[in-house]
Amino acid sequence: MLNLKEHPHRRFNPLTGEWVVVSPHRSNRPWQGQVEKRTPEETPEYDPTCYLCPGNERAGGARNPQYTSTFVFENDFAALLPDTPAETVNRDDLLIASGEPGTCRVLCFSPRHDLTLASMSLRQTRNVVDVWAEQYAELGSREDVNWVQIFENRGAMMGASNPHPHCQIWATMSLPNEAIKEQRGILSYSNKHDRCMLCEYLKLELASGTRVIVENDHFVVVVPFWAVWPFETLVLARDHVAEMPEMTVEQRDALAAILIKITSTYDGLFQTSFPYSMGFHQRPTDGQAHREWHFHGHFYPPLLRSATVRKFMVGFELLSTPQRDITPEAAAERLRASVPA
Repeated sequence: MLNLKEHPHRRFNPLTGEWVVVSPHRSNRPWQGQVEKRTPEETPEYDPTCYLCPGNERAGGARNPQYTSTFVFENDFAALLPDTPAETVNRDDLLIASGEPGTCRVLCFSPRHDLTLASMSLRQTRNVVDVWAEQYAELGSREDVNWVQIFENRGAMMGASNPHPHCQIWATMSLPNEAIKEQRGILSYSNKHDRCMLCEYLKLELASGTRVIVENDHFVVVVPFWAVWPFETLVLARDHVAEMPEMTVEQRDALAAILIKITSTYDGLFQTSFPYSMGFHQRPTDGQAHREWHFHGHFYPPLLRSATVRKFMVGFELLSTPQRDITPEAAAERLRASVPA
């Protein structure tokens, strides 16, 4: 019989309709590849050279106010521009392009340069959750915005250009690739079973418990059964809510608390300020009800087995299918052992 702890196998991701190859028998293979340098750095509360600290001049020439809580501004070097013509170019159905108008904003979590989500207080993190909800509602109400993506790249390893605690908010006219795949998967399951996919999936995870990391009254964090990245996690709302603005006071408190818990767990696992890409998937803002949509967040950390060994997507993964050696169950066990009291 197939033993998921020992035999190579594929796991299906019903959200995206894609597969991942899992090779648990390779988890102890020797490593002689690239090793990241680990140089602990002292981070000050205020950095006069940081373009995100209060009162400092940004790279685009504007000066930040002396903000004392959160601070939102239009990205000085935005990847998307609101006045882009929404026109399509098509040559013989081979060379196809279309203009993509959009808005890119930056949200500073705190005036302090030395904080992370893991080290912020519940009140500070709750302030951030409220701003996320406000930004999603405001941008999503625009007729030319059909998707609002909130995401954070933490650490230079993940391409973050500045260590100051911040995230980005991109509002796009088109649904991006991952949103299209998840929407297709969610609708397919809903149409077939007349139930919410992620509500049902959460029931399975809670019944098993093998991949559950932390939980509270309103949120659960699991290593998903189909995880691709080492120590990848999925933040799931217990209640069937589709977006942050519809969350109750208690649900927002719980979201802030669970984010502090999981990021602290990451830091504790490898004894470092853990790098990751994190983002939330909320219902599309195209004017449709999307009652099938279930709020969730993704954490994608790149560290493979220590604070110095990173996971890249190469070879078979780029050309065929993502592959991982550490099973989601093994990753969950290590993460649970690092959950702070």
